[in-house]
Amino acid sequence: MPFIPSPRLTNLGIFLLTVVAMLFALWLQYDQHLEPCPLCVFQRVAMMATGAVALLAFLHGPTGVGRRIYAGLTVLTTAGGIVVAGRHVWLQQLPPDQVPSCGPGLDYWLDTFPLFEVVGKVLRGSGECAEIDWVFMGITLPGWTLVVFAVLAVLAVWQLVRRD
Repeated sequence: MPFIPSPRLTNLGIFLLTVVAMLFALWLQYDQHLEPCPLCVFQRVAMMATGAVALLAFLHGPTGVGRRIYAGLTVLTTAGGIVVAGRHVWLQQLPPDQVPSCGPGLDYWLDTFPLFEVVGKVLRGSGECAEIDWVFMGITLPGWTLVVFAVLAVLAVWQLVRRD
């Protein structure tokens, strides 16, 4: 193929995609006044972690095993994002009578419970996570986030298996 980006440029592309995703999330929050639910916050953390790993890989520019280590870390962060976004999409598809009840906010949980318990509570979801506030082309925001994480995961796996 005439144009196959180098591993370093691919990491830059991954990083830039995460930056665009985060800028869009911040635009929705601050300009469109869509407050993120707890699952949205966890998706943002996974997106930022993916971006951080990709930026480090771009700046470091390792080859061989080093490139595969960064790619493996990127696969892990994107997998975490896929799990959380997938759970969010699933919650939004539940019939109204099966949606978990709304509980206290994430700030309260973080102040009151140990971190691992908070993670468990967030992943179980709440009623606010099942609300659909934004749709584009028939796909909800968590659905689009799942698509972005899937694209990032494909790029990360490609980085993992490609030859230098």
